[in-house]
Amino acid sequence: MSEVYEAGHQDVTEKTEKTSIRYAGFWMRFWAYIVDLIIVFCVNGIVLMPYRLITGGDEFEVGFWTIAVIISTIVLYAYFVVMTKYLQQTLGKRIFGLKVIRQDRTPLRWSDLIFREVVGRFFHRVLGFTNLLYIVVAFNPEKQGIHDMIGDTYVIHDA
Repeated sequence: MSEVYEAGHQDVTEKTEKTSIRYAGFWMRFWAYIVDLIIVFCVNGIVLMPYRLITGGDEFEVGFWTIAVIISTIVLYAYFVVMTKYLQQTLGKRIFGLKVIRQDRTPLRWSDLIFREVVGRFFHRVLGFTNLLYIVVAFNPEKQGIHDMIGDTYVIHDA
């Protein structure tokens, strides 16, 4: 009898947990992302200022990219990966009351975030039109973008 209660209790707990989660939609995530880009832009300005003073504003190229672009890209990805790993949210998500969780609700792992923030976002930036694929968030029932699907994550309201 206790096994039946345990199984029934577990089903109710799982259903309650799933229904209490509110997935963050396209517009909330969009505005949080805009705030994050402004923050990254400011941090890049601070980080690159000494570099530009040292080089006199000259750009050094490494292959197709300049050193400034490489540094800016590292700052961008590091911001998203590190903030999401340690706080489950970036500052933009925090302002809008959002956070990132794994699909199985266990703590986020580095591998999840590398796939979500680096591989997934790189996929969106590879070609100009792939940025349009963020619109998938608006039509997916669980409000997942392609980068969320790649990283097995959801963005939810942090209530």
